Amino acid sequence: MVSTVKIFDTTLRDGTQGEGVSLSVEDKLKIAQKLDSLGVSYIEGGWPGSNNKDIEFFLRVGELNLKHAKVTAFGSTRRKGTLAEDDPNLNRLLEVGVKAAAIFGKSWDFQVHTAIQTTLEENLAMIYDSVRFLKSRGLEVIYDAEHFFDGYKSNPEYAIATIRKAEEAGADWIALCDTNGGTLPHEVSAIVTDVRTRVSCPIGIHAHNDCELGVANSLAAVMAGATQVQGTINGYGERCGNANLVSIIPNLQLKLNYDVISEEQLASLTSVARYVSEIANMHMPINQPYVGTAAFAHKGGIHVSAILRDSSTYEHIKPELVGNKQRVLVSELAGQSNLVFKAQELGLDFDTGNAQTKALIEQIKSMEHQGYQFEGADATLELLIRNAYGQLEEIFTLESFKIIVGKTVNQPVVSEAIVKVRVHGESVYNAAEGNGPVNALDNALRKCLERHYPAIQNMHLADYKVRVLDDKDTTAAKVRVLVESSDFQSSWSTVGVSENIIEASWEALADSIRYALLNQTPAEIRTLEQREPLGIVNH
Repeated sequence: MVSTVKIFDTTLRDGTQGEGVSLSVEDKLKIAQKLDSLGVSYIEGGWPGSNNKDIEFFLRVGELNLKHAKVTAFGSTRRKGTLAEDDPNLNRLLEVGVKAAAIFGKSWDFQVHTAIQTTLEENLAMIYDSVRFLKSRGLEVIYDAEHFFDGYKSNPEYAIATIRKAEEAGADWIALCDTNGGTLPHEVSAIVTDVRTRVSCPIGIHAHNDCELGVANSLAAVMAGATQVQGTINGYGERCGNANLVSIIPNLQLKLNYDVISEEQLASLTSVARYVSEIANMHMPINQPYVGTAAFAHKGGIHVSAILRDSSTYEHIKPELVGNKQRVLVSELAGQSNLVFKAQELGLDFDTGNAQTKALIEQIKSMEHQGYQFEGADATLELLIRNAYGQLEEIFTLESFKIIVGKTVNQPVVSEAIVKVRVHGESVYNAAEGNGPVNALDNALRKCLERHYPAIQNMHLADYKVRVLDDKDTTAAKVRVLVESSDFQSSWSTVGVSENIIEASWEALADSIRYALLNQTPAEIRTLEQREPLGIVNH
């Protein structure tokens, strides 16, 4: 019999406590829809007792008509020395109209004495009264036993007493929290195993990642009997983050055979992870397991030669199961098989013996010698290969560009770009301002192209990196510019190299847009579904 594990997502609450993460109400509503489509069981939307933004979210989330997830509000147990019925935070949970609430209380005697400065007996009463009050009003209650593992290691009998009080009051779930993130997997396993003999209430796990064990601890808890896992998309959260659901879900489903979400929902995992990172304006690590762009990337020639025969030689799962894809990188370490793979991927007959192929290989080697790096610029490499085989239609050609940068006293620097390009035989000229010369160039080029290619609004520049290749030449040194672009569904990278940073940036920007519009005629592009565009990242 396959066991079921429920996913409790707290990206919109605990995830926003991470450094650099800030979500508007609109952002939270968009992410909530994505989480629901992924199939999570609970979406913790925020703490309505703490700020007006979270209150607005709960008032508006009903408009989304979510199909899978139960929207959950977060709060704490009643204050010491008060009645639960009179506690403003508990009443706020009722006022926002949710059907489920997660409330936390203290499990560690040290925290009881030091943090809330009350007696152990009063803390037990606070837990019982709060859970009882919410249950009496018809809510499903998840009791988060804060600092439970540290409390258990300090005073196991009292830690157990706190969750028993929650159970006595009618809690539907008891989530054991490794709040400081310092517990090891073998400890989690032993403690959860013991808890399962002491309480009959279903158990959840809420792990933090301070020892980089958030995922491991969550899996250990499930294997010991927990049936709910709390975490965040991409591991966002305070300090080192929360347990990363993007790794937990496929590990549970593909490795441990738990029933978590459907196969179709699992296949959307990569797009959901990248969507959330875009909305949160957080760059997703390329080596993030399962969903990173490098998760199934291969560079060494021997590896590539092997996966051409059977991908399981160097891949632990089929990347399509989580919505990702296999990638082969071309670099100075790569063998001829890497280029063969890339050509096959594009449906090209890559004969290493013909003159066309030899010329391409020599071109790539020459460009690498100049400073180009294709292992981080797949899109530029694909354009090169397609061009060599006559499969690249020139969407636009540059006639000229000019950049003006000016500053007056007590005013910010203003950058303006003037771009002239030829599009389908027509000379198009436009100017635009931007936050820096690269942003201005990007804006001006888009203005030149958007009449012919309106869907260009769907893509945006996601990251921009500059590296000096030879610092001995100081300001005259050659630079390499890497540009990453995205359209919510996918991302791609391009490269430019020059002794002039603006020229290198133009190369990368132009290739990025060429790749986005690859193999699409203007008429076809106008029929594409228009998605809400994001603003350009400023550089």
